[in-house]
Amino acid sequence: MLPGEVLKQIRRIQIHTSRMVNDVFAGQYQSVFKGRGMEFDEVREYQPGDEIRSIDWNVTARMGHPYIKKFVEERQLTIMLVVDLSASSQFATVNKLKSELAAELSAVLAFSAIRNNDRVGLIIFTDRIEKFVPPKKGINHVLRVIREVLYFKPEGRGTDIALAIEHLNRVTTRRTVSFLISDFMAEGYKKPLKAASKRHDIVAIKIVDPREEALPEVGMLELEDAETGERLSINTGDKRLRGDYSRLTSKIAEETDRLLKSINVDNITIRTDMPYIKPLVAFFRMRERRLR
Repeated sequence: MLPGEVLKQIRRIQIHTSRMVNDVFAGQYQSVFKGRGMEFDEVREYQPGDEIRSIDWNVTARMGHPYIKKFVEERQLTIMLVVDLSASSQFATVNKLKSELAAELSAVLAFSAIRNNDRVGLIIFTDRIEKFVPPKKGINHVLRVIREVLYFKPEGRGTDIALAIEHLNRVTTRRTVSFLISDFMAEGYKKPLKAASKRHDIVAIKIVDPREEALPEVGMLELEDAETGERLSINTGDKRLRGDYSRLTSKIAEETDRLLKSINVDNITIRTDMPYIKPLVAFFRMRERRLR
């Protein structure tokens, strides 16, 4: 049974993100993520004006007069949320943990999906696959997805994005729109992500905390790598050290952005110290312009 505090948090996220979907993202999701291709609907008798290439020759030969195949746009999508809950997701210096922000982002995307009658699935990963929730529709299913992201206690501490992408390919038989939510503090995922992006529409959502970009000037500081447990003492009063740290983290961020761009994966950066609505809206508008 879930603790009362977690239930309150789920309810708060439900109310907040539902309003956001209704007020801000209404229509944008549907215009950006459309059904892919056409699916078979029925066979009916040929009528003057029908496309000759639509004739079903097998049925025509059997019935003795022309029949055509009728197709309709395949509107329903499968949305997969691939969420990194490694130890680094439990980090934050402002507002909320990266894992809590991941839960809210998952909720916004999931509520947008079910509003358009799409299915939503979930993969939680660390350095292993922690949880798989098969895609389904409905409000109760979305609430379960939010609960899992918020309350799930992973066994692993590291991050293996490649493993998560490989699992996505194994558990999905059709094309999906997959949101990969992570801080991307990992390596070795370019090749599997590039291969998967040819099959799925993958969007990378990178969650960043300001202390991962710049160190505060607070004297001696002991740092611990959340994923490896490695400890390091540094003097943040050293201006050169702070500058080196900022340049290094900036370089890593730029390399990640370049990598994602090189394999045609859209990238949204969400910061824990800023509202996420603006970058999400900017992403939807960018996608709309691209489709025109």
